[in-house]
Amino acid sequence: MWIKKRDLLLWVLILIPYLCLAPAYWYYLLRLKQIENSSFLIIDKSNFTLSHYNFKGELLQKSKIAIGKNPGNKLEIDDLKTPEGIFRIAGFENSSAWSHDFELDSFGKIEGAYGPFFIRLDVPGQKGIGIHGTYDDSSIGSRASEGCIRMYNKDIVKLVKHLKTASIVVIIPGMDDQKVDFELVNKTKNTRSEKVNTK
Repeated sequence: MWIKKRDLLLWVLILIPYLCLAPAYWYYLLRLKQIENSSFLIIDKSNFTLSHYNFKGELLQKSKIAIGKNPGNKLEIDDLKTPEGIFRIAGFENSSAWSHDFELDSFGKIEGAYGPFFIRLDVPGQKGIGIHGTYDDSSIGSRASEGCIRMYNKDIVKLVKHLKTASIVVIIPGMDDQKVDFELVNKTKNTRSEKVNTK
């Protein structure tokens, strides 16, 4: 009888570490599932494209887009520039009933201006920046928006089906954007040096 108790104790001592690993393995599987569901977007302002990749770097979707009317990185509200950098998706919204009055055109208030969906981006210091559909297919492939990224409505519907809120959005400047950004940096440096010299 004593030997059986000793064997039982031995088995318990052997199995306890493995039983402790069960919650860790369950947590690992959950994290792996999150990674497998993650993806990222690359928006290239130089060739007006949005590319959606999965966590393995495989291309899931490539679409033509429209970006802000003015080149350069968005620094101020109403500067008509598309932001540059790395951003996270703040959420998805049904924008099919939204309307907007684009003040720089003569069309007035436009119903369905944002297409069926609005993917809101978390851009520090800015509000209302996102990826959305459009009422004007002819604007795709050009600088036409007030700062948002426009897509064909069929493309945004496809994107929303496969995109998660955990996804990251990388917006890359084109050459004309870089030129404007560089000039702004130099202008800022010169202004600072002038202030220092006048003191």
